[in-house]
Amino acid sequence: MTGIRTIFWKEMADHFGSKRFLVIAFIIVLASLSSAYGALGSPELHNFGKEYLFLSLLSTSGGTLPSFLFFVSFLTPLIGIIMGFDAINGEKQRGTLSMLVSQPIYRDSIINGKFLAALAVSALMIAGILALIAGVSMSKLGIVPNEEEIARTLVFYFATLLYISFWLSMAILFSVLFDKTSTSALASIALWIFLVFFVYMVAGILADHLAPISQNSSVEELMRNERLKITFMRASPAYLLQEISMAVLNPAVRILTPLTADRLQGLIPTPLSVGQSVMVVWPQLVVLCALSIICFGISYVAFMRKEIRS
Repeated sequence: MTGIRTIFWKEMADHFGSKRFLVIAFIIVLASLSSAYGALGSPELHNFGKEYLFLSLLSTSGGTLPSFLFFVSFLTPLIGIIMGFDAINGEKQRGTLSMLVSQPIYRDSIINGKFLAALAVSALMIAGILALIAGVSMSKLGIVPNEEEIARTLVFYFATLLYISFWLSMAILFSVLFDKTSTSALASIALWIFLVFFVYMVAGILADHLAPISQNSSVEELMRNERLKITFMRASPAYLLQEISMAVLNPAVRILTPLTADRLQGLIPTPLSVGQSVMVVWPQLVVLCALSIICFGISYVAFMRKEIRS
């Protein structure tokens, strides 16, 4: 534990003193506050009712600015990538990795300490942003988030950290596998572009190929095409976070898959409790957590077996 603690505090200091981290943190904070202020003037803000105004502030887009949720799914992966793409090979290029390994600490303390420090920095930053948005809601709307809104925000906060931890684990994995930081950075950015942007287009192409539709298609054929598209899109952590956010921040959401009109009529239009909303997206939370664990586990094993020369 002593070795992990030493690496942890060293990495925390390095991250908070890093110019690239400060730049991306400034961009995310600015974008988040701008989206919150933009949502204040949106007529959609009151769609959830007065008891859920704070949640509406997080998920409502205002004017030309996207919602806060969009910036979370779009920009927060860059936090994990920036803090992880040179975690190991950066130390190797600077000649400090062999020095770390030669210290009286276990080798796994290095990668564990780096991962925990980066995750802690991410947690502090996201918590700070949510606190700022809560301040905006109290100053501009004159409301204080109630207990249920706080509970739902905490679930969303936990899901966001799982989302960031996946990208952090993936960046650390590339940092272990590739010797050059430029290569690991390009690989991380390429995967980010594909999973955040291109996966939606690929899912549509695959769904249209496996379940083709036309103007004369029946409702069953249209539903099958849409379900296939959603299944393929769920390969992206960004889409998983989108589904989690949709259910957790909107108590009216009861199901995430498309239904026909006759089935929709059987649903009771009452808000779900926090626990019920979590159960709706429990599979997505488990998959997001599993992806992070698997990715970090592979990077852990690869680092433990990696030959390090002075």
